[in-house]
Amino acid sequence: MDALALYIHIPFCIKRCAYCDFNSYTELEYVPSYLDSLKREISFYSNIERRISSIYIGGGTPTVLNEKELSSLLEAIRGAFNVSTELEFTVEANPETVTREKLEVLREGGVNRLSLGLQSFNDELLKAIGRIHNAEGFLKKFFMAREAGFNNINVDLIFGLPRQRVEDFLNSLRKLLDLSPEHVSCYSLSVEEGTKFYELKEKGLLFLPSEDEERIMYHSATRILEDGGYSHYEISNFAKPGRECKHNLVYWTYGEYLGLGAGAHSFMDGVRFYNAYGLKDYIEKVKAKGEAVESRERISEPEQQAEFVILGLRLIKGVDKAKFYERFKKDIDLVYGEVLEKLEKKGLIVNGKEYVKLTKKGLDLANEVFVEFLP
Repeated sequence: MDALALYIHIPFCIKRCAYCDFNSYTELEYVPSYLDSLKREISFYSNIERRISSIYIGGGTPTVLNEKELSSLLEAIRGAFNVSTELEFTVEANPETVTREKLEVLREGGVNRLSLGLQSFNDELLKAIGRIHNAEGFLKKFFMAREAGFNNINVDLIFGLPRQRVEDFLNSLRKLLDLSPEHVSCYSLSVEEGTKFYELKEKGLLFLPSEDEERIMYHSATRILEDGGYSHYEISNFAKPGRECKHNLVYWTYGEYLGLGAGAHSFMDGVRFYNAYGLKDYIEKVKAKGEAVESRERISEPEQQAEFVILGLRLIKGVDKAKFYERFKKDIDLVYGEVLEKLEKKGLIVNGKEYVKLTKKGLDLANEVFVEFLP
């Protein structure tokens, strides 16, 4: 039985962050009707003959749900699907919405990995980017999660924030290392259209660190985390041995996944499909049909090959040549020979016997590498 990763989207937040372009809403009055539709959609896919290898509930802010809502959702998930005995089950959480009672519900519902959005230990920066927690609140909830039995915690950090100095970021990183989480996701700020930061940037009112400062933050983070015992296994992700995120590895190794909830994407049997994006559209579609698929697209083999390589290059070890051949019955060097030669001459990749991987220079110019593989 082929394994399948399961993603579930909870699109609600108490407040929308200034940098966020995810599918999220602050209209919490829709929570009951949304959850009703979500559980119907879960039931619709319950006859799927695939073993679930990982579950990831993301958002939005899943922990904006109350204890009863979380419990009923977890019960619906566990009752509908055939899950692996080695299931990794992650829930994203905003520190301000975490309570001892909710943590107990998550543990009882089979959740064994928590992803906490810290972003920074600098309270002024947290306020500027629209976060609803402060550093002290994060620490309180981190230790609360430990007391509740969570021994696999990821913490998110963002660098390149407005008016952030290199030392600000490094201070946050060092404080986080003192807590010794199992996993750290370290992202560079991306200013996306439709966000408050984009509006400020268009008006010339968003004062970001220079590109050189942003790169110093990234390179310093890599060095400090590796020195602290973390493996840099993906462009933005670091883990203690054996604590890599199994769910995200499914994406990066071009595995198959089912996405449920508003705007969620899926990829199965060479077909990509996605749900209605808006809250009302999603709720109404599920009420009418039991599912909410808006569009389906069969991905051609050249597109699949390109996606396999681009996603695989996000991994520090790179693209596994044997896996590429196993999937497509073609030698990656024959399919992309000219591109690989060009990128290697530029010093952006290493084309080894078993793997194709980004160099340190390639990590900084990853998007420039990725576009070369597009069909």
